[in-house]
Amino acid sequence: MLSAASCRVASAAVTIPDPLVDAPLTPASGQRVAVFAGGCFWGIQAVFEHVKGVISATAGYTGGHVANPDYEMVSSGTSGHAESVKIVFDPSKITYGRLLQVFFAVAHDPTELDRQGPDVGTQYRSAIFVTNANQQRIADAYIAQLTAAKVFGRPIVTQVAPFTAFYDAEAYHQDYARNHPDNAYIVINDAPKVVNLKRELPELYSATPARP
Repeated sequence: MLSAASCRVASAAVTIPDPLVDAPLTPASGQRVAVFAGGCFWGIQAVFEHVKGVISATAGYTGGHVANPDYEMVSSGTSGHAESVKIVFDPSKITYGRLLQVFFAVAHDPTELDRQGPDVGTQYRSAIFVTNANQQRIADAYIAQLTAAKVFGRPIVTQVAPFTAFYDAEAYHQDYARNHPDNAYIVINDAPKVVNLKRELPELYSATPARP
């Protein structure tokens, strides 16, 4: 992440429609995984920790070619990994499509290529790492739906790629936004995303955050 002095105010939330293609809620509780990347993982984690039905949200690295990368390696842009968040959710409480709605509406700007706000590089790319064919189908359909509806003023550049391996980020990155609420980067870039979640998708907002 760049210094706080170079940060800009986080983008406002975008009102987007519910997904037309989605999986139904399951009759029984369980655990499934979704993996998203969209800039600094501090903000993505902070948002999804406050989504109802999310059991845990863990900051980490995925999408690259290096096993067991560390933060310095990922930050160099040479590992191929993106700063990502692994979300474990209960499919009886929230669907994959609704998680995508949060991702596109308030978690990041899907029209920024290889960057988010002050953070630049492929490690900050917008990406959905799908764990199965059904997630691929729902993600592709939702991007097509948002594109057809011209929700954003610029083309969506979000990659949809197969999930391979996820590597947890260092302990000091976990819950960074919650543990450092007065940090200038968090105040400017990440705290507004959680506010936008509560305002734009109040039915999905949980005041009690999940844990990594």
